Amino acid sequence: MQWSVRAIRGATTVSENTVAAIREAVTELLDEVEARNQISPTQYISVTFSVTRDLTAIFPAAIARERSPLWEDIALLDVQQMHVEGSLSRCIRVLIHATLPDPDRPVYHPYLRQAQHLRPDRTHLAPERLSSSSVMPRH
Repeated sequence: MQWSVRAIRGATTVSENTVAAIREAVTELLDEVEARNQISPTQYISVTFSVTRDLTAIFPAAIARERSPLWEDIALLDVQQMHVEGSLSRCIRVLIHATLPDPDRPVYHPYLRQAQHLRPDRTHLAPERLSSSSVMPRH
């Protein structure tokens, strides 16, 4: 079996800037990443969360650390997303670097809730429907 380092991207939005709303969205996003890619936090190398400037109630990394003891040794980082006029508000993005056992297996990049508008080409694609040429997003 040949292992490779892969990047998994995804995003979601929240209805309001509260701890509860952010916790719900981050949990849903990470659950989707793990279930659809059949991956465990033991395979994660690092996880970077970016949030739009209107989300200040809690760090997404703090929510990830609460998920289980498996998150304790993962390098986590929270950053503020660059603001661009007219861009999607109340948005949380994630970039996960992980070791995956099959370098040719397509990766699912979840774009949930209003974040579906960021990557409509990825919104309804499950891993089995992705071609190997479309594994990595272009932006």
